[in-house]
Amino acid sequence: MAKLKAPLFSLGATQQLGKALVFFNWKGLNVVREYVVPSNPKTAGQTTQRGYLTAAVAMVHTTQALAANALDAVDVAAYALLASVVKSATTWFNQVVKEWVDCKVLGGAPLVYSDFTVTAPAHGAFSCIIYLNEETGSQLAAGKFYFGTSKTALIHSEAGVLNAGVDMDITAVDLSAFLTAGVKYFVQFKPDVADPSEGCNSGIYHFVAT
Repeated sequence: MAKLKAPLFSLGATQQLGKALVFFNWKGLNVVREYVVPSNPKTAGQTTQRGYLTAAVAMVHTTQALAANALDAVDVAAYALLASVVKSATTWFNQVVKEWVDCKVLGGAPLVYSDFTVTAPAHGAFSCIIYLNEETGSQLAAGKFYFGTSKTALIHSEAGVLNAGVDMDITAVDLSAFLTAGVKYFVQFKPDVADPSEGCNSGIYHFVAT
């Protein structure tokens, strides 16, 4: 039986109404869907897709538990910011898993990014680093860091340098033609087109140039 908080269809309800509608709260939204009989298909395609989801969730948890360069609050905030750009009512965790699964479906090599750090925000000698957590060893080959003053307008790019398949970085690159001291910038790492990890992007981080 549906439990009402106010007149039906006004503020919200929970549980099912007969065998017709199901009311529930989803990510802070009051929503309703058609009642369906639960099923558990085990086709080859469904089983494969579930395997992708399982692997994605496992990698997120593994990356969070790393003794060094773990996925931390800064990375969570960056993935959450990316999720807000891509689609509303999407959590940071949903965004990581979605990118992993989408990359895997296309036959790519997905990964989870962690421990992004700006080590020298000076616009004349900018340095940063981001760590790569891949499913089957080092496959990401090339990518760029994209910068901008808005999370939706990352208009400047700099090629990252791959270090032993462990991290991507920029070391002492002169960005004085683009960065202005005291201004907040957003930055995101993206694998290059045709790279094995294409489409599996990092979250959107931010820093203030000095």
